[in-house]
Amino acid sequence: MSTVKKNLVIVESPAKARTLNKILGRGYSLKASLGHVRDLPKSQLGVDIENDFVPRYVVPKARTKLVSELKQAAETAATVYLATDPDREGEAIAWHLIEVIKSDRKPYRRVVFHEITAEAVKRAFKHPRSIDMQLVSAQQARRVLDRLVGYKLSPLLWKKIRRGLSAGRVQSVAVKIIVDREREIQEFVAVEYWTIEAELSKKAETAAFRAMLIGLMDGTKLEIANQQEATNIKEELEQAGYRIFEVNTKRVTRPPAPPFITSTLQQEAWRKLHFTAKQTMAVAQQLYEGITLGDEGSVGLITYMRTDSTRVAYSAVAETREFIGRKYGAEFVPPHARSFARKVRGAQEAHEAIRPTKISREPPLTKKYLTASQFRLYQLIWKRMVASQMAVALFDNTTVDIEAKSPKSNYRLRTSSSVNIFPGFIILYTEGKDEAEEEKKGTLPPLKKGDELELLGLFPEQCFTQPPPRFTEATLIKMLEQWGIGRPSTYAPTLSTIQGRDYVTKVQGNFQPTELGFVVNDLLNQYFADIVDIKFTANMEDELDDIVNKNRDWVSVVRDFYTPFEKDLENAFQVAEKIKLADELTEEICPECGKPLAIKMGRYGKFLACSGFPECKYTKSFQVKIGVKCPQCGGELIERMSKKKRTFYGCSNYPECQFATNFKPLPEPCPKCGGLLTLYMGRLAKCTKCKYRGKLPA
Repeated sequence: MSTVKKNLVIVESPAKARTLNKILGRGYSLKASLGHVRDLPKSQLGVDIENDFVPRYVVPKARTKLVSELKQAAETAATVYLATDPDREGEAIAWHLIEVIKSDRKPYRRVVFHEITAEAVKRAFKHPRSIDMQLVSAQQARRVLDRLVGYKLSPLLWKKIRRGLSAGRVQSVAVKIIVDREREIQEFVAVEYWTIEAELSKKAETAAFRAMLIGLMDGTKLEIANQQEATNIKEELEQAGYRIFEVNTKRVTRPPAPPFITSTLQQEAWRKLHFTAKQTMAVAQQLYEGITLGDEGSVGLITYMRTDSTRVAYSAVAETREFIGRKYGAEFVPPHARSFARKVRGAQEAHEAIRPTKISREPPLTKKYLTASQFRLYQLIWKRMVASQMAVALFDNTTVDIEAKSPKSNYRLRTSSSVNIFPGFIILYTEGKDEAEEEKKGTLPPLKKGDELELLGLFPEQCFTQPPPRFTEATLIKMLEQWGIGRPSTYAPTLSTIQGRDYVTKVQGNFQPTELGFVVNDLLNQYFADIVDIKFTANMEDELDDIVNKNRDWVSVVRDFYTPFEKDLENAFQVAEKIKLADELTEEICPECGKPLAIKMGRYGKFLACSGFPECKYTKSFQVKIGVKCPQCGGELIERMSKKKRTFYGCSNYPECQFATNFKPLPEPCPKCGGLLTLYMGRLAKCTKCKYRGKLPA
């Protein structure tokens, strides 16, 4: 009796395998590759520069057993389906899988879907294809380029600055953007100016409002440079007569934002949830691959999260519009389905925007099955998608110009208001802002041209021009996206890498370059202008797209980059001088010689060493004290790093005291039991002793 062979389906993760297993049924066997099964060797360049940059791929030791299991599973399968993610990296993973487990007797087919739903998956398996080698070549070119930059520049940085440093093609541009902004801030000279507001009301009425002085009635703008000028104008305004010169009201519409793409999801998750790009992508991956929803089993809640297209499938738009009409009423459904123009450079239109796989799966219905982070991100994605198909919001915007006629001059003041007439999409969702924006709010009393006004008070205020703001995760990603630097899959690792290498640090959520970041950037900027040039790096992304579109071959793209790069490298090794970083002294004193201890960087990260080196060779581990006492022994709690490079907080008296927590301790005690409070979900306080959860202490 012969047994029917099953089809083997290989995906990246066990979670994705579980969700697909539920959809495909008994005729399929699911295996997870756990990401890449082949890569360039870690300890060697792995690229044959003399032979058309041929890469030498190896199977990492950690993957050898897995590869053996995949080979064995493929031998007994009827057909092998590669169901890796629907992007260049996913295509490359599929190709590598075929290369390490292939058998001439087995057919290998590629299946692509952008959402893990029964309909999408079954449709994909009805229309399999072969590996798209143009996508593979583009990804291979990116990998080789990044390897050449990293492995060729690192020895230079070791020789000219210090050992252990490394550089990257996209990361170096990100660091330059942050460094350039910091220098703008350092060189900025604040300029004093003054504003004057007048509090006014219609005569014999109590309703008051404020108006800002903007200039003279003849259109001349006023620049009030100092207190004396402000005082002089204030004295004139105190003697002026006030009347309404002009009232203009316009009905304006505000359209909703498009559904998320990778960059806008990362930006909005930072603004509203304070998630890092890395955290956002990790949680989105979980939502995409599948969450177990009770009896429904494992379900993919969102479409693929690495995308730069705002396109949405017609069926999803129709479902959304139907839901809006049923939930909010017909007036909230626009007459025509809304589509959004592609704005991202090089967007791949085969992809869709990030959206829920099922609009009727409202966030409250999923909450009990999700972690707090999963729920918050899913809710954000769901609201954004639904709002994108809702009616526009309507506002009546009113601008009122006021004449202040004094014995010497006729001044113009202005006030405005914005009144929401119909909420439209804002009943559900409004997009966050990167910077504070002045919005017209509230209402004005009934005003008409010619109305006489009474002056109730004048309020001069000293102001200073402000430097450009430092970048947050949201604004840096926005900048990278606008210039076409990197692609959706690169934003999160880029931001993590530049912090991990200690080139930049975060201060109150804003990126600031370290001294090391300045030094490395300046060296690269001097000898490798193309590497850190925004336009050059953006054009390189276009060339990678040309490989996909069959307009370039990947070897020529790499060669055109490497030939001048190699000359710059030789020049830098010969010409660049050794750069000595200044020691960062601490308040701690060396117990052996009495000199201050300095923060040093070694192979395994930061450590403390005597500033009197080499005469004194005292060293000790580096501890980041957070100003909170250990709840078990009273020692200092310090910030520590796990083997997986994750931050946690433990007692400085370890191993005698083994207290540790993954949540950042807060100095205030628990109001319920007096125990240790920790920061939870970025916005709450959580006690380590009792079950208290509440608002952060003021």
